Amino acid sequence: MSSGPVYLTKEGRIKLERELQKLKTEDRRETSAEIGRARELGDLSENAEYHAAKEKQVAIERKIAELEDKLSRALTVDTDQISTDKAYILAKVKVKDVDSGEEIVFTLSPPEEADMLNDIVSIESPIGAGLLGKGIGEVAVIKVPVGILRYEIIEITRD
Repeated sequence: MSSGPVYLTKEGRIKLERELQKLKTEDRRETSAEIGRARELGDLSENAEYHAAKEKQVAIERKIAELEDKLSRALTVDTDQISTDKAYILAKVKVKDVDSGEEIVFTLSPPEEADMLNDIVSIESPIGAGLLGKGIGEVAVIKVPVGILRYEIIEITRD
């Protein structure tokens, strides 16, 4: 399951830890109760409620294992320690679309914290990967499903 390190902000780590805690306590308890109620209905071989509850239990245990694995490899990133000379993880990157002139600010994030609706892009997404490592004045040429984007980097900041 594991591969390399998982980079998280302090807030991202807390969010995953809370999700894991909820799964281990509330969700496990609820599913166990559902299985118990379904068992009381009799013949398990044709008991849809029982099979649904067991499938839910497997999904919960799989998610718990996934979160435990991520957290075991997690490195908390302190934005104060990251340079602003290049677009690195957790940078806010202000770009200008070379074709339209539109300015956009993207935040480069770990995949676990991406939120495209708020322009928080994963460093593994086409846009995030295309901006990663670029400096002010450089143009990132990014292939996306709808074509090619050309973004000139005009500012890099941290919050």
